[in-house]
Amino acid sequence: MNFKVVLAAAALLATQSFAIIGIGGHYAPGFGTKMKAADKVEVTPGIDFSHEGFSGTMQGFGFKLWIDLLPIFDIEATYNIQFGSYDASLYVNDPTGSGKVTEIPIKIELAGTPFGVANPKFVAMNGDLSLTYPITFIPVIRPYIGGGVTYYLNSFVLNHSFVSGIIDDPAIVDMINAVASKDPAAIQQQAEALENLGQTLKQKVQDKAADEGLNTSIGGHVLVGLRAKLPVIPIAAYCNFKYYFGGDYPKEVDSGNMTLEVGGGFAL
Repeated sequence: MNFKVVLAAAALLATQSFAIIGIGGHYAPGFGTKMKAADKVEVTPGIDFSHEGFSGTMQGFGFKLWIDLLPIFDIEATYNIQFGSYDASLYVNDPTGSGKVTEIPIKIELAGTPFGVANPKFVAMNGDLSLTYPITFIPVIRPYIGGGVTYYLNSFVLNHSFVSGIIDDPAIVDMINAVASKDPAAIQQQAEALENLGQTLKQKVQDKAADEGLNTSIGGHVLVGLRAKLPVIPIAAYCNFKYYFGGDYPKEVDSGNMTLEVGGGFAL
């Protein structure tokens, strides 16, 4: 067997298997992130507030652009968005002393995120610019390691202080008290009052959420991954594991700092 021919063919196969530029999308769950729940606390006389938390895996997705052009290193640019949902409610105590408590679930729309009006979410977004060192002598599969800089963006948490600033309004308090003091027998009247209150609170929360914006900070990451691409076919698959450091988060959030990216795209 002519080993020179075999080696030349392997080198040619490896060269044809990888492209100069690629773009793709991926599933990007985040691991280990936790958000603390808040027990029911009075935010104004007769009105309490609480929110749930979450732990474990944050669901997410992202997009990637990679360039296999430099002589030694490659470049990746990645944008990921991850989120965890939690419930939040106001509790209105009947001012007549009957002991009745009316729960008002809160739904919001976060500015700067792709979510509509829904249960509150903690949303973490990041943009990564990575420099990677590839192992190039393996045909079809290209493992690599690397790291780089990360630009973090994350949303606020709908907490006690946020809600206090919204309902500390005499008109809102009057509406809440009116709901709680309705005669339970007047079901239709009470339902209409609750609907009016819900719409007013939703608008108040959304307006303040839009003003709140996103928190931003700078940090970094390290990664290990691989890409796979067959010769000629302009489609590639990839898998990355990233560990993040730095970045600022709300006090209720403990970031797990770990993300898996699994996806594919076009490689030209």
